[in-house]
Amino acid sequence: WDKWSKPKNLGPTINSDAWEAHYSVDAKGQFAYMVSYKNSVGKADIIKIELKEESKPNPVVMIFGKVMNIKNNQPIHANIVFEPLNGEGETGKAETDPETGVFKIILPYGVEYGVSASAKGFIAISDFIDLSDISAYKEIQTDLLLAPIEVGTTVRLNNIFFDFGKTDLRPESYPELDRLVKLMNDNPKMVILISGHTDNVGSPKANLELSADRANAVCSYIVSKGVDENRATAKGFGETKPVAKNDTDAGKQKNRRVEFTILKK
Repeated sequence: WDKWSKPKNLGPTINSDAWEAHYSVDAKGQFAYMVSYKNSVGKADIIKIELKEESKPNPVVMIFGKVMNIKNNQPIHANIVFEPLNGEGETGKAETDPETGVFKIILPYGVEYGVSASAKGFIAISDFIDLSDISAYKEIQTDLLLAPIEVGTTVRLNNIFFDFGKTDLRPESYPELDRLVKLMNDNPKMVILISGHTDNVGSPKANLELSADRANAVCSYIVSKGVDENRATAKGFGETKPVAKNDTDAGKQKNRRVEFTILKK
C-alpha cells in the first residue's frame, strides 16, 4: 500500500506520553483500537476508542461468504479477486479458510465490482456486486459455487455485458472472457459449446437470432485471443431454455445469459 493519507494528531486524550502502537479502526469506522503501556494492567492493554465524527474514515462495505463445490456444497480453498468493472480503483483480494470455505474482505463503496473465485480443479466462476449506490457501512453476504472441470458441466458467464438488443460486447466483459481464455489455455484439450439465451420479450425468431449473435460474439472474442476455432462452437437457443419465470424483471434477467458447456476435457 503506497497511498497513505497525511497523518493526523488525535490529541492528548488519545495519544499519551507512554508507548502506544498498532492503531486500527473497525470496519464500521466507529471505534479504534490500539496497544498502550499507559497505566496498563500487566505489560500492555488494548484500548478501545470511540471516534469523533471528524476522525472517522470514509465508509466501507464488508463482503463475506463461502466458496463451495456446486455439486456437494463442500467448502473449497479458493482465491477471490474483486475488480472494479470500470477499471478504476483498487483491486481487492481474499482467500478462503481451507476448512470452512469462509472469506471476508473490506471494499470501498461507490463502485461496481466483478468478483471471481478460482481453485485448482475447478472452473473459475464470477459474480457481480453493485456498491455504486451505497454511502454508509454495510455488510453483504455473497456465497460462490465452483463447478469441477468435468464433461457436461455448464457455467454461466455472469460478467459479460451487451447493450439492450445489441450484440457488441461492452469493454466491462473482457476480464470475464479473459478468464475463459485462461481456462482453455490451461486445459488444451478442452472443447466447449457457447450458448446464448434470452427472455421472452420480442418475437421468438428475433430472440433466436439475438442469442446466436451474442454467443458468436463471445466465441469470436476467445478465438481472437488465440483459442483454436475448432475448440469452441456457438449456438443460440433464444427463449426456449428459461431458468426462471419471465413474469418478473429478476426472472427475465436470469434468462438473459450466455453459458458454456464442457464437451471434452
